[in-house]
Amino acid sequence: QVQLVESGGGLVQAGGSLRLSCAASGRTFARNAMAWFRQAPGNEREFVAAVSGTGSRTYYTDSVKGRFTISRDNAKNTVYLQMNSLKPEDTAVYYCAADVALESPYRSGTYYRELRTYDHWGQGTQVTVSS
Repeated sequence: QVQLVESGGGLVQAGGSLRLSCAASGRTFARNAMAWFRQAPGNEREFVAAVSGTGSRTYYTDSVKGRFTISRDNAKNTVYLQMNSLKPEDTAVYYCAADVALESPYRSGTYYRELRTYDHWGQGTQVTVSS
């Protein structure tokens, strides 16, 4: 049984930082893309960041570029999202996601940004940024 378990969410003031973790179990994702999405109340789930299987390629939505960093530790089967300079508009439930398809160097950035790419999802962790 594959499980993705997020942790690290919480309440932080604007300008602060949080580090989210997503620990995978049940299989290894060392050769698979992983990503973070978020969903604010009343909004659709949206792409935040993704990382290729080797960690050599990363993708971000424009609103978090320069503030968020996605990384992975394949030895621990874990992906991270370091969030700095947080803004109230970053408030959302953050979800970890994993793709079961093996990594390919020929994929476009669009592939990593789409919800339908990902087969496994965590339960989410709440991030609240106060102004």
